[in-house]
Amino acid sequence: MILYFSGTGNSRYIAEVINSVIEDKLVSINECLKNNLIVSLEQQYIIVCPTYAWRIPRVVEQFIRTNHFVSGTKIYFIMTCGGDIGNAAKYINRLCNEKNMILMGVGEIVMPENFITMFKAPENPEVIISHGVETALLLAAEIKAGKYFLETKPTFIGRFNSGIVNRLFYPMFVRAKGFHVEDTCIGCGQCIHACPLKNISLVDSRPIWDEHCTQCMACISICPKAAIEYKNKTKGKRRYYLKDSYNKEIK
Repeated sequence: MILYFSGTGNSRYIAEVINSVIEDKLVSINECLKNNLIVSLEQQYIIVCPTYAWRIPRVVEQFIRTNHFVSGTKIYFIMTCGGDIGNAAKYINRLCNEKNMILMGVGEIVMPENFITMFKAPENPEVIISHGVETALLLAAEIKAGKYFLETKPTFIGRFNSGIVNRLFYPMFVRAKGFHVEDTCIGCGQCIHACPLKNISLVDSRPIWDEHCTQCMACISICPKAAIEYKNKTKGKRRYYLKDSYNKEIK
């Protein structure tokens, strides 16, 4: 089973690429969270998710913790990122030990940056996506063959980012309070449907954010009018949302 969590489409797209090779069940963690669904018991899982401050998102970590997995089940993690995943493997390994699962490896796939509250989305994401697909196909072949991924030794900066920086990131930056809409909002509700945590509601045809935000950038990126802003940090910035589905027949 391939389980993916995706805010702006990167991880969903990579999950589709991997599934084009291994042809397994493809399940959205977003939908599981929104509908309180429990995953079925399988012999192997592939988790595809973005990188939040050089580790897997805490919402994904909590999802794994609260679901039941058979002891000894094999699991792969594939993390999409704008740069690198730091020392994420250390914390994933700790989680797998806690769940008595066999970690088969942690893969890193660079995809277009989407965290526009801090960074800029690329002008030409197509080249980055193409390279990401190539990496995903290589990892998928390893998974299909039942191989362990090669381990890479984290740098000092990687260990620092996945450790101290990650711990500071959530209390300092992961909050919904700064989201607001401009007058160009048309009240279409796309942001509501995109939010994986059901954290947005419409009041007088305008979105209102609750306190349960994971900063996935789905709402701000999917808005057809670019009417959603975060404080003053996203003004004039390009939005990035990968709506396309992977089709191996045209690659």
